[in-house]
Amino acid sequence: MKKLLALILFSLSTAVFAQQKLLVPMDVYSQTDHLKAYGIAYRHLLGGKELDWLLNYRGGSFMYDYTAEIAAECVAKNVSYELLSGTQAAQLYAEVQDENNNMDIVRLEKVAKIAVYVPPNALPWDDAVQLALDYVEIPYDKVWDEEVLNGKLKDYDWIHLHHEDFTGQYGKFFAAFGSSAWYLTQKQTNEDMAKKMGFGKVSELKLAVVKKLREYVSGGGFLFTMCSGTTTPDIALASQYTDICDVMYDGDPVDPNANSKLDYSECMVFHNFQIQLNPYVYEYSDIDITDAELMAGQYNDYFTLFDFSAKIDPVPTMLIQCHTAAIKGFLGQESGFREELIKPSMTILAKNEGTNWVRYVHGNFGRGTFTLYGGHDPEDYQHAVGDPKTDLAEHKNSPGYRLILNNVLFPAAKKKKMKT
Repeated sequence: MKKLLALILFSLSTAVFAQQKLLVPMDVYSQTDHLKAYGIAYRHLLGGKELDWLLNYRGGSFMYDYTAEIAAECVAKNVSYELLSGTQAAQLYAEVQDENNNMDIVRLEKVAKIAVYVPPNALPWDDAVQLALDYVEIPYDKVWDEEVLNGKLKDYDWIHLHHEDFTGQYGKFFAAFGSSAWYLTQKQTNEDMAKKMGFGKVSELKLAVVKKLREYVSGGGFLFTMCSGTTTPDIALASQYTDICDVMYDGDPVDPNANSKLDYSECMVFHNFQIQLNPYVYEYSDIDITDAELMAGQYNDYFTLFDFSAKIDPVPTMLIQCHTAAIKGFLGQESGFREELIKPSMTILAKNEGTNWVRYVHGNFGRGTFTLYGGHDPEDYQHAVGDPKTDLAEHKNSPGYRLILNNVLFPAAKKKKMKT
């Protein structure tokens, strides 16, 4: 009789234990390390398990079935968590799914395989996405022009473009750094790759790469990029029938009538822009918000995340999950985008209030999506060439870096929830 009673009690306790949930809260007051919470979620998916993303609930919290292993990892990574009973979890789910609340549940179920497009000699720049992925311990592969042109992208679900210039002008760093060793190395590396792949100019190589990236997105890939990787792909596409590279870049002069020959129909994101043809001006086009404009009000440079319906628009809602709606701005070669030069079909995710300065934008192309995030480093307002890289251990609750990691995680969402 005692054995039977013990067996019954064990069965009951096991059932109760199985109902337990582990909540990783992502609000401003409860979470000790917002960034590493994404790494835990990614590795959980990598292990073939699932979890729920609670959109707009306490800053976009994560809910797991309780296991000792997930609790131990939270402790090891200094990520705050809360244990919920079956009853508490049911009440929470009911609150999130209530039609009167702008919240929803998205099931994350399939991890995205990640690539970062980065040149072999990326120094002296630091890439914010690689810093984030390394800090939260999300694995990724590096690819560059040869891999892209040889069809390697089919092996990946998500790709980030390092802050590279796809116009063939080497970042327009000639005026300031034309004699620097790193600049000359970068130029030679690109020229060698162009020759290896059968192109006469670097601009021709980069255009071919951009077309492969566009094909990747159209086929269902997810693309994310920052800084000069945001506008230069479209500039390369629009200018493919003219020459915007001056003699120091490709050996022959720029076409003085290039701006009248741009074809915006080739572009994915922008239209009606004009290119800066002066090789000594550190701007690609009039799409970008100039540093001078932003620096004039840098202490008031905050951009605001837009609000979306979690139940109707889960994709933009996932991309803006954060513990604050106002985020400190930061500069880059492309710090942001003038709203009137963005195609109307794009979804604007964030901008500086009272201005036409868009800082974060998302769109669909074919069966895939892309997201553009202006600026270079969310925790370094004016990151200069050669500056030391940001230590994310000192910025583990960074809202600006959270936006990057939202992009890494959202491709794992269950497809039937992915409405745009």
